[in-house]
Amino acid sequence: MSEGDSVGESVHGKPSVVYRFFTRLGQIYQSWLDKSTPYTAVRWIVTLGLSFIYMIRVYLLQGWYIVTYALGIYHLNLFIAFLSPKVDPSLMEDSDDGPSLPTRQNEEFRPFIRRLPEFKFWHSATKGILVAMVCTFFEAFNVPVFWPILVMYFIMLFCITMKRQIKHMIKYRYIPFTHGKRKYKGKEDVGKTFAS
Repeated sequence: MSEGDSVGESVHGKPSVVYRFFTRLGQIYQSWLDKSTPYTAVRWIVTLGLSFIYMIRVYLLQGWYIVTYALGIYHLNLFIAFLSPKVDPSLMEDSDDGPSLPTRQNEEFRPFIRRLPEFKFWHSATKGILVAMVCTFFEAFNVPVFWPILVMYFIMLFCITMKRQIKHMIKYRYIPFTHGKRKYKGKEDVGKTFAS
């Protein structure tokens, strides 16, 4: 390997200016993502706002229906992954009785773990909206199509996919949402201290 053959290095062995720029840009981006992690509601409100702006843009331009359809399919795919367990219970089971609680001491109860965590779901959905928004600036993506057919096909696809997912949830008895589930708390601290 000769001098300067490694990725991002200049002839003298130091990282090139372009490589350093994009590395720094990636670090800043990751820093903003890390800071936004605890603000779930704010993140989703921003994403819904971007989605609303995108829909207004498509409505005003009267085009880019294929891009919107592709965005809808992408979001549906993300949503199904968000609702699905990380490990498919149908592959883990030998019997058709469904999952059960541990019966032996060496077995372990495993809570519901998503295939696609909420943060990655939000991040991918937001990136998808931004990519679709960028596509509306290029006429090449404005393929003429009769949009009511796309809407009907998307509704049918959504209903069939969700019906299959709900049947899977009922069969293997899992609920992908924590809202409404019982939360167990320990004893509350009464705040009394002992003086020595």
